[in-house]
Amino acid sequence: MATVSITDLKKTFGKTVALDGITVDITDNEFFVILGPSGAGKTTTLKSIAGLVDVDAGSVSIGGTDVTLVEPYHRNVAMAFESYALYPQKTVSENLASPLKSGRTGKYSEQQRTERIEQVTTTLGINHLLQRFPRELSNGQRQRVALGRVLVRPADVYLLDEPLSHLDAKLRAAMRAELKQLGAMSNTTTIYVTHDYQEALALGDRIAVMNRGKLVQIGTPHDIWRRPADTFVARSLGQPEINVLDGVVDDGRIRLADGSLDVAIPAGAAVDRGDRVRVGLRPCDLHVTGGDGSLHGKVLLAERLGRNIELTVDVGGAQLIALTSGRHGVGEGDNVTMKIADSDVHVFAAGEGDTSRLAGSSADRDSLEAAQ
Repeated sequence: MATVSITDLKKTFGKTVALDGITVDITDNEFFVILGPSGAGKTTTLKSIAGLVDVDAGSVSIGGTDVTLVEPYHRNVAMAFESYALYPQKTVSENLASPLKSGRTGKYSEQQRTERIEQVTTTLGINHLLQRFPRELSNGQRQRVALGRVLVRPADVYLLDEPLSHLDAKLRAAMRAELKQLGAMSNTTTIYVTHDYQEALALGDRIAVMNRGKLVQIGTPHDIWRRPADTFVARSLGQPEINVLDGVVDDGRIRLADGSLDVAIPAGAAVDRGDRVRVGLRPCDLHVTGGDGSLHGKVLLAERLGRNIELTVDVGGAQLIALTSGRHGVGEGDNVTMKIADSDVHVFAAGEGDTSRLAGSSADRDSLEAAQ
């Protein structure tokens, strides 16, 4: 177990900026998740920690020791790549045992290796595959074996690069809890990369949202969900993604769309009458009611998603996405009334592209738990 400190890390590939001044301190035994789209720099960050790429500037420290110029073999980190990287000529058991037979881990006896392999494979659900070769496994099984090769090895830091990407949805959901449990049992610092916001919310002690080589926001899952730093972070979490509408501050309310609709100004918002802003409303926070509500519209599209129905609603000339349960019996062409709690309104600066948060949403954890 060890702390990881990254200071002003920079890396370019030709004219492409992969890392643009990354700085973060990761505490001992923390499960730290880096969330971002493809090309954000997530994998480059992991490889920089592992020593697999030479950084242009900045430093990496593990356990208080500067390892920026240390060879990967001597950093005592274990990394799982998105690709499987298995020995094709070895069985699953032999693949899993190989990290325990060399270097710092070579001191383990045969019994200790067997116990470690049994513990990890049982958790991953691959204990019945120990005598098979990689060619005899499905893609999902290979992915779990590759993950097992990392987790079976005692290390100061685990670096996991989208290790669940090839698993089906049901297995991915089951594996989230198991991964968190394995990290806790190993007392090892874990840095986990993903583009899946549900994985980030479920696994992370803290989440760093990354975009274009920069860490946009670092915080707990609750903070990231309830207080996104800008519209990029807000859109990164949630499916369907957050609705963002242009508005104008007027008489203690924010007028939206054609001006016929309004929402409350959240507490702490530094805005004045006449200011233009952007308002974020999460679909899961919009409640379809049979009575009072400040948002009135007509359902353009109703899509059933399991127990919920996703509604596309024309509200004052703008389109809002809302989620409702099937019991409301709402269909296309129906007129609906929606309401949203004042504390669930996010306010961002006006402008094009990604704009910073001004205020909003600091209430309870209900929406976060629903999203997971």
